[in-house]
Amino acid sequence: MTILSATLDRVKPSPTIAVTTLAQELKAAGRDVIGLGAGEPDFDTPDNIKDAAKAAMDAGKTKYTAPDGMPELKQAICAKFARENGLSYEPAQVSVGTGGKQILYNALMATLNPGDEVVIPAPYWVSYPDMVLLAGGEPVTVDCGIDTGFKMTPAQLDAAITPRTKWLIFNSPSNPTGAGYTHDELAALCAVLMKHPHVWVMSDDMYEHLVFDDFEFFTPAQIEPALYERTLTVNGVSKAYAMTGWRIGYGAGPKVLIDAMRKIQSQSTSNPCTISQWAAVEALNGPQDFLAENAKVFQRRRDLVVEMLNAAQGIDCPTPEGAFYVYPSIAGCIGKATPEGTVITDDETFCKALLEATGVAVVFGAAFGVSPNFRVSYATSDEQLTTACTRIQDFCASLS
Repeated sequence: MTILSATLDRVKPSPTIAVTTLAQELKAAGRDVIGLGAGEPDFDTPDNIKDAAKAAMDAGKTKYTAPDGMPELKQAICAKFARENGLSYEPAQVSVGTGGKQILYNALMATLNPGDEVVIPAPYWVSYPDMVLLAGGEPVTVDCGIDTGFKMTPAQLDAAITPRTKWLIFNSPSNPTGAGYTHDELAALCAVLMKHPHVWVMSDDMYEHLVFDDFEFFTPAQIEPALYERTLTVNGVSKAYAMTGWRIGYGAGPKVLIDAMRKIQSQSTSNPCTISQWAAVEALNGPQDFLAENAKVFQRRRDLVVEMLNAAQGIDCPTPEGAFYVYPSIAGCIGKATPEGTVITDDETFCKALLEATGVAVVFGAAFGVSPNFRVSYATSDEQLTTACTRIQDFCASLS
């Protein structure tokens, strides 16, 4: 007899966390390791945000807040949505959680019944399918390969929807590919959703401010106002504001959904860290000019990585529109062998052999639902990226 729940058999540990942990362990053991697995900006949290947290502590603002966020932060979130997305929400339509992941999880837990389906374009963030499974639903993945720029077509979305579909999880720019949907591409998907009024939209906009070149960000409820009443728009301060460890995410949507999410949070974690909430108020209300400056740094790193990976034998690396990831194909490496005799049968084998031979840690594509690829996070220094990409080039050249 086991004490463990059968639900655990439906899910697996996060591969991205596993790769990051392994890289840290190897580095602690003395290996020369460059970890490109973590989706975490290397910038420090801006001083004005840290100062706001210190001021909150000094003022004794360290008590419980409402379970899903304090009024000041909800007001700041409403102002952000109005200012940046043209979306009008009241504080009662906003939920604040311990990171964006909790917002997504709460929404799925509050809405899914056994057998309910959730459409998830692949490549996908590794947590989406497992959160659906934990909530008792069934993930329906839609393969969006390199030929469509890793983006789902309207025809694919239409074909994936059934009478049992409850949600579409939408992420643009995407983790793991960095692919971003243009206004017209998103409008075409919204047109399909208008044909299926029983399907709700969970829009993960975490990389909204990390877009490059002339790309312009849009979110579904902004494109199609008729979707407003069945859309949960999710965002946070982790990526754009370099606040990953502060753990603040938020979502806005219909009050009936937000009320249900609050009930779940009130019986699980209750409020997110109060000090982090005050820091997030300053992040959203304070100066925003550094966002564009950081995006320029990430764009430079993107261009460096794309150029160097495309120079590697057997690798094809598309240029993404945003986030801080690339998702190169290693189709040209499959079937080749390392000098030690390891045959590259799939992307997981490739990534393990790469780490063993060069100390470069990346995440294999099967974890994100599309192979043979791997994900590189270029949220680190130009020097580290140049060294890592040179090692990848040398590794690929050694295959035969």
